This record gives sequence, structure tokens and C-alpha cells, in this order.
Amino acid sequence: MTTRELQEYWRTQKCCWKHVKLLFEITSARIEERKVSKFVMYQIVVIQTGSFDSNKAVLERRYSDFETLQKKLLKTFREEIEDVVFPKKHLIGNFTEEMISERKLALKEYLSLLYAIRCVRRSREFIDFLTRPELKEAFGCLRAGQYTKALDILTRVVPLQEKLTAHCPALLVPALCAKLVCYRDLERPAEAFAVGERALQCLQAREGHRYYTPLLDAMARLAYLLGKDFVSLQKRLEESQLRKPALRGFTLKELTVQEYLS
Repeated sequence: MTTRELQEYWRTQKCCWKHVKLLFEITSARIEERKVSKFVMYQIVVIQTGSFDSNKAVLERRYSDFETLQKKLLKTFREEIEDVVFPKKHLIGNFTEEMISERKLALKEYLSLLYAIRCVRRSREFIDFLTRPELKEAFGCLRAGQYTKALDILTRVVPLQEKLTAHCPALLVPALCAKLVCYRDLERPAEAFAVGERALQCLQAREGHRYYTPLLDAMARLAYLLGKDFVSLQKRLEESQLRKPALRGFTLKELTVQEYLS
């Protein structure tokens, strides 16, 4: 892209961006007892407001997960969240029905207040709190060759990640590429190609992104297999390789399996 084309692209993208409004609910809670610990697990439901949301997200977090989020946010956004009240831990009575009900409401309010602060809702800390455990599990399944299980998890978490990263679509690319790898290795090339097209859309004007060349390579191979136009993809791949030559480039699978290792 020329500089003029790049500027025009970002102007268009900025006009197209719409703030996705999310609603948080703590719908239930259950007490879990293990050999050395006892804790409450809260079920969080996240839905998009303003329209019917067929992809509502359902996830579970412990109080200690919320506590970890609060500590991380205080390091970066202390002033921004100074008026956000975090539900305190009590020395006794944490497992009573009354306390759990109160905490459900308080945690719902906590998430809603955080989400209302633009810099917080776009922060890695906030996005990771809502998506990282599931993504880490999915990529672990991918590394283990458990593609069906990985796909099941990714199908549930990617819609939420997409809503949270609407301001920066490239953040969605690793998860989309993981879905591509799973579909491809399960011999479902048409679905792999479709999700790959979404990933390429997220990388418009980002030809230098580390996923760009491996993704183009995978897409060109899939297009050839499916009898689609692979020539244009191959041309883009060659142009990318000329711009950024590498002694040995990673394949898409080699790149994705390195995600969420820690």
C-alpha cells in the first residue's frame, strides 16, 4: 500500500468502528471444595446490548481471579479506577448464601464499572481476564493434537474476544489461525479457508505482522486444494517474502503452537 492508500484505509476503518457495548451478569455461583482449598466459582455471562446476541459468552472465575485483575489494574490504571469499588474479602462468612448473593451483585457492578472506562476495557489485563484461561486451554489442546476439543473451546471464546478487540482486530488473528489449523488438520478445508479469510481481513494494512506470511502460505495451499483462486494469494505471498525475506519462516502451525505457553 502507498502512504496515501494506507491513510485512506485507516480513515475508513475509523469511521466503521463502532463501540460494542457489553453487559455483564453474574448468573450463578457454586462452592467448590478440594483437598486443600474451598472457594466460590462465579459464572459470568457476557452479552452484547442493542441487538439479539446469539453468541453470548459464559465463563467461570473465582474471587481470587477478580482479585488478581484488580492488583494488575492498580499498577497501570490507579487513577482511572480510583472510584471503582472492589468487593473486599471477609475473614469469615464468605460461603454463606447471603454473602455469595451480595458478592454476585458487587462483582457484576465491578465489571460494569471497569468496562465503562475506555482505557481499561481495551487493556490487556481486562481482556486477558475474560479470555486468557479459555484461550490457554484451547492452545494447549492444539499442541496436544486434540483438535476437536480445541475447536470447541475456540468457538466459544472467539466471539467474546472479537467483541473485546473491535478497536484492534489484529489481536484476534492468533485465535483465528488456531481455528484454521484445527479445521485443516481435521480435513475440513472449506471451513479452514473461511476462517482464514476472516484472519486476512483482520490483517489489512498490516503486511508486516508476524502471522501475515504464514497465513498467506496456508491460504494459498488451501485455495489450490479447494479449486479456488490461489494465484492471487501466491502473488501476495511472494510480494510479502520479497519485502521481508527470512532464512527460515515458520509455518502457520509452528507459529500457533507457540502461543499461550506461559
